[in-house]
Amino acid sequence: MESGDVEVRFVSELKGRGVFANRPFKAGDVLFEEEPVVCCQFSWNAAYNYAACDYCMRPLETTEDNVRRLSGRKSLVLPYPECCPTDRSRHVQCPHCGVRYCSAACRDAAWGQFHRTLCLGSPDCQSHPLQRLDEAWRQMHYPPETASVMLIARMIATVRQAGDPEAAIASFMQFCHRSSSEEQQLVHKLLGEQFAGQVDVLRQLASEALCADCVRQWLTPEGFVSLLALVGTNAQGVGTSPLSAWVSRVSALPLGPGERARVDAFVDELYEAMQAEAGQFLNSEGAGLYSLQSRCNHSCQPNAEVTFPHSSSRLVLVATRDILPGEEVCVSYLDECALARSRHSRHRLLRENYLFVCTCSKCAAEASEPDETSEESGDGEDEDSLEED
Repeated sequence: MESGDVEVRFVSELKGRGVFANRPFKAGDVLFEEEPVVCCQFSWNAAYNYAACDYCMRPLETTEDNVRRLSGRKSLVLPYPECCPTDRSRHVQCPHCGVRYCSAACRDAAWGQFHRTLCLGSPDCQSHPLQRLDEAWRQMHYPPETASVMLIARMIATVRQAGDPEAAIASFMQFCHRSSSEEQQLVHKLLGEQFAGQVDVLRQLASEALCADCVRQWLTPEGFVSLLALVGTNAQGVGTSPLSAWVSRVSALPLGPGERARVDAFVDELYEAMQAEAGQFLNSEGAGLYSLQSRCNHSCQPNAEVTFPHSSSRLVLVATRDILPGEEVCVSYLDECALARSRHSRHRLLRENYLFVCTCSKCAAEASEPDETSEESGDGEDEDSLEED
């Protein structure tokens, strides 16, 4: 699991394992890159026509088509078309169900890992248990999405297709697990108030579609809750965009000052138009499980961040400040807005979504600050009640 530049070590009983630097890193340096063990586009994201490769999540739209759709400007012409990252000449489909891929390599990799089990056999097979499972999930988990039951389907299919199913199960069991009560709490958070009945519906549909002796343990009531909790606490969000890749390539062009200013103004206006038309969700979005990244613990003062510069599910962890040899590499599980909130609010979000109380240096330094009011935090709980659970 080590990349050479970093390694996984035991931290404490409370935090488990973490990732540590083996050499010095400067701000902006890449600590490591890795492919997901498995990844999946969000169900609602796909339903809203965000086209992505069914294996690596690379966008399948050209930049111009993507911008036209998201801005509502059907006749928009994008300059510098040579900077578009999408090569439609390489796109292929599953010959059986029509699922789309960015390349034959991705199609073959998907078929070998999970798609042979998940293939519906026909593009119009709406009554298949997997289709009903996907639809049931969408009705239980509205946008913004943070997980997908279809990621669990791919995990199960990966085990079923593995030459050594026990080893495949062990590869997924490396991810962080919680106690039964914590798992139930997390599933409640994922699915809503009537989570018990919802989970059973999902489990029955998954069993109907995917049951086999090698995965039977995952399709029991306890096992299925454990899978939902595993995905909820370990899945990393993935976002890909042909526009982001186009902007990055245009930024690297040797343009004169006047042309650079015009392009920058054009891009700014374009993003404003898309946000006005489509809202803030502009990317092809999904989630993946990453062996090394999942070992990175949270800090409210992180020294690294996850990026996806290849416009695919390949993850790149980048240092946000200088890191010394032997120093733990930490990321933030919260977005920038949440990080800027009070210690009380950060603790509430982490407790609800990740089932732990943060003890990082920032939280320790703010320990004497008064709790915020219920108006800011959104509930009447106080900080002490969270830490004593």
